[in-house]
Amino acid sequence: MAVENALIGPDYRPSGPVALTLEAGRIAAVAPLAAPPPGRRLLAMPALADAHNHGRPISTTPFAASGKPLEAWLPRLAAMPPIEARLGGLGFFGHAALGGVGSVMIHQTRTSGLVPLADEVRELEQAAGTIGIQAAYAVSVRDRNPLVYGDGEPVLADMPGPSRATIEALFRAPAVDPAAHVAMVEAIAAAVERPGFSVQFGPNGVQWCSDALLAAIAEASARTGRRVHMHLLETKYQRAWADRTFPDGIVRHLGRLGLLSPRLTLAHGVWARPEELAELAAAGVTVSVNTSSNLLLKSGIAPVAAMRAAGVAVALGLDNSAFDEDDDALRDLRLFKHLQAGWGYDETVTPQDALGFAAGNGRRSLGLDGAGTLAPGEPADLLLLDLDRLDPDRILPIDPVQLVFTRATKAAIAALIVAGRTIVEDGRLAGADMAAIDAEVRSRYRAGMADRAAFLAAWPDLEPRLARFYRDTLGCC
Repeated sequence: MAVENALIGPDYRPSGPVALTLEAGRIAAVAPLAAPPPGRRLLAMPALADAHNHGRPISTTPFAASGKPLEAWLPRLAAMPPIEARLGGLGFFGHAALGGVGSVMIHQTRTSGLVPLADEVRELEQAAGTIGIQAAYAVSVRDRNPLVYGDGEPVLADMPGPSRATIEALFRAPAVDPAAHVAMVEAIAAAVERPGFSVQFGPNGVQWCSDALLAAIAEASARTGRRVHMHLLETKYQRAWADRTFPDGIVRHLGRLGLLSPRLTLAHGVWARPEELAELAAAGVTVSVNTSSNLLLKSGIAPVAAMRAAGVAVALGLDNSAFDEDDDALRDLRLFKHLQAGWGYDETVTPQDALGFAAGNGRRSLGLDGAGTLAPGEPADLLLLDLDRLDPDRILPIDPVQLVFTRATKAAIAALIVAGRTIVEDGRLAGADMAAIDAEVRSRYRAGMADRAAFLAAWPDLEPRLARFYRDTLGCC
C-alpha cells in the first residue's frame, strides 16, 4: 500500500511518501518512497480506539432524552424498548467503523433481556465479526441505588399512585450474588472470547455497586488478570454523594477494596481532584475522557491538564454521544484537543498527545496489543484519509497533523483497515448494508414504543421530582 503521507511511530511524525506492507494482520514494513504514488492522495494514520461506549445503535434524542443532565437522562432511557442484540450490534459497530473507530469498549449498562445474557453477548460478538471491528465487552452489574444516589423514597413519596407503581416496577435494585456474578462473567468469557473480542468486568459505578460486589470483582480481576471497566465521578452530584459517603475519599475507598490497578479503566473522572488523580496514576489506572458526552449531559469538562500533571494514562471515548450524534470519532478527537490544549502559548495537550490517547492508550484499556502506531510489527489497524478532502486548496504544503486537527471528519475517510482487513471504503461498510440496518433498527424501535406507554405517562411526574432531589439533597459540592 503506497500513500502520499503517513503519521509514523510514537510521535506520529509525517513520513512523506511511504509504502506500508501488511502481512497476517500486522505491519510488516514501512519503506520511504522517492515520490508520491500516482492516483489518489492518501494520508495513513492509526485507527482510533473508543475506550468507553455503551453499544446503542441509535441516538437517545429520538426518545426525548436530549438536553437533560445525566441524573435525568439515565432514567429517561427506560423510554427505549429492547431490540435484538445482533441487530443492535450491527447498527452500533457499523456506525463506529464508519466514524473511524477500529476498536471499541461496550459497557452495555442496558441489555435487551430478550435472551439470556450469554446469548446476547454471543450475538454482539457475531455482529462485531460481521462488521470487522475489534471490541471488548464489559459485563454490566449494579445492586443498589437504581433510581437516585441514595434512598429513592423522597422521590416517590408524593408521586401519584399509578406513576409510582410504574417507576417502582422499572427501577428496582436487583439482587446480585457477587460470587455468582464473577462466575457468570468467566463463563461468558469462556464462551465468546476470541482474538479481537474480549470480556471485562463492568461494575456500573461506586454509587450503583455494593462494597461486597466491588470487592469480589477486584479479587477476581487480581486472580485472573481480567480487566475492569467502570464509571467514576462523572457529575457534580456524584461528587457530592461520594464526599458524603466516603469522607476520606472515594478513590482511597477503591484502593481499600483492591480495585486500583493497571487493569482498571475509569470512565469520565470529570470531578476528580488532584490528590485523587495522583492516587490513580500511582496505581496505573487509565481514565477514559468522554468529551461530547460530558458536554451534552451537562456534566462538565474533564481536568485533563491535571490528569497529565499527575501522570494518569488518558484514553478517549465517545460514550454513545458524539457531538453531532453521528459517531464521528475524528470530529470528537478534534473537539477534545481544542478544549484541552490550553490557551495562548500554554500548550497542555499537543496533537500528538491526543493521537496517543485516542489510539495507544485506548487500545491498552481494551486489552489489545500494540501501541497504536504505524510501525513494523504493529497491528495493521489504519485509517486512510483523503488528502484532497482535507486540503482541497493546495496552496502551501501543510503539515498533515494540522490538517487532521483542523478539518478531519468521517467524510474524509477513504478506508478503515482492521487487522489487515478493509472494513470501510468511501463511506460504505464491506460487511453489511448500513442503510438497511438503520431502517430495520428504526422500525423495531417504533414498533416497540407501545410497550413504553406507562413509563411515558409517568415521566412528567418523575422528572421534576428527580430535579428536586438532586438540587435539595445533593446540590452542594
